[in-house]
Amino acid sequence: MAVLDIKPAAGSHYDLIALGEIMLRLDPGEGRVRTARLFKVWEGGGEYNVARGLRRCFGMRTAVCTAFADNEVGRLLEDFLLQGGVDTAFVQWRPYDGVGRTVRNGLNFTERGFGIRGAVGVPDRGHTAASQLKVGDFDWEDIFGRRGARWFHTGGIFAALSDTTPDLVIEAVQAAKRHGTIVSYDLNYRPSLWKAIGGQKRAQEVNRRIAPYVDVMIGNEEDFTACLGFKVEGVDENLAELNVESFKKMIGTAVKEFPNFKVTATTLRAVRSATLNDWGAIAWAGGQFYEAPNRKGLEILDRVGGGDSFASGLIYGLMATGDPQKAVEYGAAHGALAMTTPGDTSMATQAEVEKLMKGGGARVQR
Repeated sequence: MAVLDIKPAAGSHYDLIALGEIMLRLDPGEGRVRTARLFKVWEGGGEYNVARGLRRCFGMRTAVCTAFADNEVGRLLEDFLLQGGVDTAFVQWRPYDGVGRTVRNGLNFTERGFGIRGAVGVPDRGHTAASQLKVGDFDWEDIFGRRGARWFHTGGIFAALSDTTPDLVIEAVQAAKRHGTIVSYDLNYRPSLWKAIGGQKRAQEVNRRIAPYVDVMIGNEEDFTACLGFKVEGVDENLAELNVESFKKMIGTAVKEFPNFKVTATTLRAVRSATLNDWGAIAWAGGQFYEAPNRKGLEILDRVGGGDSFASGLIYGLMATGDPQKAVEYGAAHGALAMTTPGDTSMATQAEVEKLMKGGGARVQR
């Protein structure tokens, strides 16, 4: 018996709709932001990265609900979306005042890290167009009703952007539930986003309002603690072996309070250095736990977006197979491959993901 009742593809225009902010990532490559003279640009955003991964790696039909300031930077971001194949029909454009006093596009300066030097992100996202989105800005009846979407994905990053974005998330998930659309949510706790607006207390208030509408909840131990208030004592978060038992205890408590959670999942990451991690994943579904192989000593080029690629692989596995074991393996393999290339978004193919799931190695392909 499938753990999720997912609508058939034939009756929906989209496989997945995402709601979130997309920023321009400025990447100094192997150098530091503070000394850079040249940046490479990418697009990225926790919720959007999932939609793009599903489109580019797994060939699914996806779209994103977001907003941009209508200037050259906004149009550059649109061009990235078009390259990624994510439908831009629901992108909203806000008039630009020429300076950015009232509306602008977000920037994210990101160092990849190396060895003992960890990755660093410096977001510049105040007054962004996406943060000003509010209830009533999207016609959810058209999106979920007339057009149809099988899955809706959003998360705690978007919910933390402003006083209006949590209510917009609530409006969206309620509409999704009315139309039988599966809802997934990545808690994605970012202390910097909540710091000035009430910290963990505010994060819990917001996320606990959203949680009752979520079918698939994604997040690590810190996320579940900071965003939902669940805590397990006496666990060393740097050891993936102990994270498994910690996650199991935490989820046992969470699903009792939120019985609407049909699937919960997390990556299991032990950071040995910025470029050497142990990497695995675990999911709970239908009263059972399912684990992906823990890859010891996984070499990392760029860790940013690895969790989003895990989420897109997990969602693909649930939609395509209905098997939680295969789903968590798709997620772990896709996340691992995504971290071998630069940028927030995945450059992997489905064939590469499935090869890795079967134990394939890194021999030269000729």
